[in-house]
Amino acid sequence: MAKFELKLPKMGESVAEATITSWLKEVGETIEADEAVLEIATDKVDSEVPSEMEGVLVERLFEVDDVVQVGQTIAIIEISGEGETGSEDADVVEDEVPEPEEVKALEKRVSDAKEAVTNTVVSSEDRFYSPLVKNIAKAEGIDQAELDRISGTGLEGRVTKTDILTYIENRGNKPVVSAPVNNTKPQNASAPVVNNTATLETPVIPSGNDEIIEMSRMGKLVANHMVESAKTSVHVQSFIEVDVTNIWNWRKKVKDAFFKREGENLTFTPIFMEAVAKSLRDFPMINISFQDGKVIKKKNINLGMAAALPDGNLIVPVIKNADQLNLIGMTKNVNDLAKRARDNKLKPDDIQDGTYTVTNVGSFGSIMGTPIINQPQVAILALGAIRKVPAVIETPQGDFIGIRYKMFLSHSYDHRVVNGAQGGLFIKAVKDYLEAWDVDQVI
Repeated sequence: MAKFELKLPKMGESVAEATITSWLKEVGETIEADEAVLEIATDKVDSEVPSEMEGVLVERLFEVDDVVQVGQTIAIIEISGEGETGSEDADVVEDEVPEPEEVKALEKRVSDAKEAVTNTVVSSEDRFYSPLVKNIAKAEGIDQAELDRISGTGLEGRVTKTDILTYIENRGNKPVVSAPVNNTKPQNASAPVVNNTATLETPVIPSGNDEIIEMSRMGKLVANHMVESAKTSVHVQSFIEVDVTNIWNWRKKVKDAFFKREGENLTFTPIFMEAVAKSLRDFPMINISFQDGKVIKKKNINLGMAAALPDGNLIVPVIKNADQLNLIGMTKNVNDLAKRARDNKLKPDDIQDGTYTVTNVGSFGSIMGTPIINQPQVAILALGAIRKVPAVIETPQGDFIGIRYKMFLSHSYDHRVVNGAQGGLFIKAVKDYLEAWDVDQVI
């Protein structure tokens, strides 16, 4: 018999740690290859960790709510067979009457792993710490409890770089008293802020007939993300109406044959995403982010598409290099991400590195919307419902009234870096691509 070390896998470049939310297997239970052993949560997405090997779970090195670093061993699985297992990534330890030194080494490895988690500084719902602050705290030996005692002068009481450096400079002398600004997170996210002093709204006192519903972890993350976006970006909207009659008729004509050949449903979403990707290529200064007074022009066009989760929350999986996909590739990417979002099968890497986002408010019956920008992007497009409406049709023989399929596009953009001309011309380009659709094209 041998032992396999199950490690926390890499989950994207910006994800360094995860919180264990639940164990799906108990010690002594049999695990199949590729079967999920535990569930984890990052600040971006919830996910499962499967086992590469078939065997029996003999040890769990962490408990629920523990924070684990990428690459750390989180469980030991006993597998059958001797020596190598055939997996290049498998970390296997022989189990033939271990010597005392081997036992001590294993115990030390477990102890070091737990100690590393204990000393890890993490953010919570009430206290957010930037990666820079975390790194300074780690380098200076400041633990979680000590860091939590530092008063912050940043937004909503956050500890800034200046705060922690000032604390270190005065460490061991006397407590650091921050400037008299708001250092308490508002109890209500929608409370107005005037002159850095939070004005709390009247607390809501539920009556005996009211139902109190605790928000899910994902719901809280989305809510906080939206509040931060509204505080960060100066939101401006432009609207335009698009005649999609040619697209409607073309899709109706080809969708059945497309499904038989590709095994995929041809929806309107990939058609719209293709037009957006082409427009971003024409207007590269929409495909940017803005930070510390500098504009970061993105090389890749990575389109985020808002998708509904089973619990009603929204998540934004990303189609990487969308401008390099044809309509077939775009359709397969859209369908795959939407399905895995519904099944809670998205991985952290699936929702990272987006440069522009599209949300389909029309799927809920809305004809238009004013979406909130998905930070750190600078713009987002809302697709309204397609409606059959009477319209004036211009022809060489004169104008007449006819039935057309039309929809509204709503473009929200950050007015700090995108002016009205850019924002309006961009959705005009999307409109032009859609209305110039070739009804005779074959895919």
